[in-house]
Amino acid sequence: MQKTAIKRPKTNMEKKGSRKDYAIGIDIGGTNTVFGMVDHRGEIRYRGAISSRKHDDIVSYIDELYEALTPAIEHVGGHSNIRGIGVGAPNGNYYNGTIEYAPNLKWQGIIPLADMMQKKFDLPTALTNDANAAAVGEMQYGVAVGLKDFIMITLGTGVGSGIVANGQLIYGHDGFAGELGHTIIIPGGRFHPGTGAHGSLEAYASATGVTRTALEFLDKDPNQPSLLRDYPREDLDSRMVFDCAMKGDAIANEVYRYTGEILGMSLANFVMFSSPEAIVLFGGLTKAGDLLLKPTKASMEKNLLPIFQNKVKLVFSELKEADAAILGASALVWELKK
Repeated sequence: MQKTAIKRPKTNMEKKGSRKDYAIGIDIGGTNTVFGMVDHRGEIRYRGAISSRKHDDIVSYIDELYEALTPAIEHVGGHSNIRGIGVGAPNGNYYNGTIEYAPNLKWQGIIPLADMMQKKFDLPTALTNDANAAAVGEMQYGVAVGLKDFIMITLGTGVGSGIVANGQLIYGHDGFAGELGHTIIIPGGRFHPGTGAHGSLEAYASATGVTRTALEFLDKDPNQPSLLRDYPREDLDSRMVFDCAMKGDAIANEVYRYTGEILGMSLANFVMFSSPEAIVLFGGLTKAGDLLLKPTKASMEKNLLPIFQNKVKLVFSELKEADAAILGASALVWELKK
């Protein structure tokens, strides 16, 4: 039997007789986990965050998450007011409620997160890929409202994606469709330590990829002055690259041009696959604005066949960072059975 993709949640106004008018939305990122208590109108009433890297085992991580969420649960009057928990996570399998071999998380193998969360919190729990959750949030509350065909690309610690076609998320037969960040864009290129692949998009267009590009460019021309050289190599990160680029540093600006060129080539491939109306970019790297958007757009158009050129909008998400994933994850809850 074909499984049903995530649908847009109802406003829940028809459920006025029920007190369960809140959902918990959780976004597990490679660096941090953010969460929110979301009401039936899609407003985040309570927010919080914990580290995704602090715990080597999943049990202690869930324990800390439980402690962090307890004030939020109390804030809305307890469990009786909460319908359930929705989680967006890297390599999250919507069908099985598991995180499976996520390269950017410390917990390896197959993690039955939905079952573990349900037992710990005594609340129904559903899980999907973090980028899919962000796509749902964007479709309901952001720039993708009203769009039936678009691609969400999350540019953070890793590169995630959610593909919406004909108004439905694409999951594939096993729940893992749409891992566009791990597609090979430069055969034999940069090594990705999490997957063992060479030349994947994530190795270049993620926050980690930007840092690696900056270090490579500094080494390529050691005599060229750069503000980036003021930082110890081991401390350099994408935020520092951004700061230097905003100050006009030539190497830092070249890092964004190169990153946009690689990202644009990849987006051209994705466009020719599903012919979306728009591609929505989301995540920390989008703070670079036109430094990233302009070279990405130019590279995408350059690598498209004429029948696809100048048809696809390339836009940044207008939702606050992490809101799209929290809102999308919470939307899973309204699909759960009572």
